[in-house]
Amino acid sequence: MKFSCEKALLSAAVAAASRAVAAKSSIPAMEGILIEAGERLRLTGYNLETGIQATVPAEILEKGSLVLSARLFGEIVRKMPDDMVVFSSSGYTVNIKCGLSEFNILGTDPEEFPELPSVDQQNGLVLSQPTMRSMISQTLFAVSDNESRPIHTGSLFDVDENGLTVVSVDGYRLALRREPIQERQSNACFSFVVPGSALSEVEKICSGEGTVTITQGARHVMFRAGDMVLVARRLEGEFLPYKNAIPRNNSIKVEVDTRSLLQSIDRVSLIISEKLKSPLRCVFGDGMVSITTRTSIGDAADQCPITGDGEGLEIGFNNKYLMDALKNAPADRLRLEFTSGVAPCVILPAEGEENFIYMVLPVRLKAN
Repeated sequence: MKFSCEKALLSAAVAAASRAVAAKSSIPAMEGILIEAGERLRLTGYNLETGIQATVPAEILEKGSLVLSARLFGEIVRKMPDDMVVFSSSGYTVNIKCGLSEFNILGTDPEEFPELPSVDQQNGLVLSQPTMRSMISQTLFAVSDNESRPIHTGSLFDVDENGLTVVSVDGYRLALRREPIQERQSNACFSFVVPGSALSEVEKICSGEGTVTITQGARHVMFRAGDMVLVARRLEGEFLPYKNAIPRNNSIKVEVDTRSLLQSIDRVSLIISEKLKSPLRCVFGDGMVSITTRTSIGDAADQCPITGDGEGLEIGFNNKYLMDALKNAPADRLRLEFTSGVAPCVILPAEGEENFIYMVLPVRLKAN
């Protein structure tokens, strides 16, 4: 195998494929990147759960394939001078030259590298990369890390006639984003769950302004963005029926400036830490919400103007969960809906379409 490739392009492709490489494996090839020089140069990392394949423009002089240590190959290419990288192999011995730098290292038999699953298309859709990126970043924070309910360690992709809805839930909060679809392969309604670990990588490969094609297979799902392909194993199980979980007939509704409320909570949270945990005590009055908390090092209080009457509702929140929702809400003004101090708080855009809904469960407050 022999090819030459621009250092910056090769380095970016190695970095992308490396993110799906197994950290430690009994099979040495699994800790490597599969390099295939065919019509184009293709680099693949695969850990049996998620696979990332990057295609790079290169001058292919001799076709072939080989597996190289992802860590070592990545470091070599990254630290090479900005020039053309010339890669050649004879058997398992690899020679890498760039400028005045030269390395000779050993590779592994490509036959030992597990084959990336082919995704048999059942359904598919097309979105813009910026839309996909924002939908993931604004819901990923609510994905569960509790392995006792594996289905909730991923996000639900629910496709119906109105578009795509992405939902994450972890037992304490729910994040929902919906957007219309640019293009779809069929008019069927369908849904699947993508692991959160894979979605954080999808967010990275959707770094451009083009489109991303999502293909649902029987056991896997594929995201194709430009020259990048990510294949992930779908999570199986019964996802929370989110439409029934979000209370919508809420009697108390107030509006608030997102940044102002976030700053008030941030100030009060200064005396809360991992060691000194304490809920926020929020009292929603007429035109104002009062936020207080108390820990062993002292107490803190702040106020934030609101539009509407909270009817004196007193409710407790985990400060981090409430701040996560406010930080990720893509709107300058929000509507907060409540029914009581022990029912969930529903957070929606104050104006325009309901393209997001966040729900945060309250914390029981001790009597003052």
